[in-house]
Amino acid sequence: MRNLSVVTQFVLLGIPHTEGLETTLFVLFLCFYVFTLVGNLLILLAIVSSTRLHTPMYFFLCQLSVCDVFFPSVSSPKMLFYLSGNSRVISYAGCVCQLFFYHFLGCTECFLYTVMAYDRFVAICHPLRYSTIMNYKVCAVLAIGTSFFGSIQATFLTTLTFQLPYCGPNVVDYYFCDIPAMLKLACADTSALEVVGLISVGLMPLSCFLLILTSYSCILCSILKIQSAEGRHRAFSTCSAHLTAILLAFMPVVLIYLQPTPNPWLNAAVQVLNNLVTPMLNPLIYSLRNKEVKSSLKKVVQQVSVLSKKR
Repeated sequence: MRNLSVVTQFVLLGIPHTEGLETTLFVLFLCFYVFTLVGNLLILLAIVSSTRLHTPMYFFLCQLSVCDVFFPSVSSPKMLFYLSGNSRVISYAGCVCQLFFYHFLGCTECFLYTVMAYDRFVAICHPLRYSTIMNYKVCAVLAIGTSFFGSIQATFLTTLTFQLPYCGPNVVDYYFCDIPAMLKLACADTSALEVVGLISVGLMPLSCFLLILTSYSCILCSILKIQSAEGRHRAFSTCSAHLTAILLAFMPVVLIYLQPTPNPWLNAAVQVLNNLVTPMLNPLIYSLRNKEVKSSLKKVVQQVSVLSKKR
């Protein structure tokens, strides 16, 4: 279908039913955003600066931290901009970019969690072959593959949304440009596209989740066979952090895109959790239960404090 759009910009209404709370939300979301950036950058510094952490597991954790830096940056700066009393207008191109990069980074993270589950599966179920299977070449291919397939999924969803004509209303009843909010503004029948989009958005996370579930079923069987209590505890500790992050990442997708009757306020609350809170918690989840990361973080903080004192 040819795009006959005459709309050149959209107006973001923000989070539903939060009128008069702009200042409170601005301070709250700014804190979340700053903590997210600082936490993930510290994780990156800790891993890069410590040669002990130059392993496949931490390589993928590094990639996750990079995604967690950029993921909230898709919608947060604009949201903070209009919450501080500035314009709520976003250009057509800006709206397209928001939707594309939101789904690109979200899908990349989804694939990345699957790869991380596979990495843990190989480490625990095939420890003697781990270094052979998860070599540098394999890690690089898996890392590039997550971004490649994430971009394909995002391109498909963005094209599906913006090939529709937008010729009249331009007020987006949401705090950023996402598929459900944009389809409401289209000047055409969107029922067929809604079904296709629902299948696409639902099928990808479901496939990833089933692969993760398969990996962790095998991991659980292997852990139960470990003789020493210390070995079982170490394996459970490593995997529990990953499982916590997976639940925080996948549950919002189910609540937002697969609910039968969408609730705007619930969607916004859950999506804020997904966009800001989950990326902020990931560094805590992966560092608090990991002695190696905590040790490396302490060294990074000490080095930063020494440098600041010298200045």
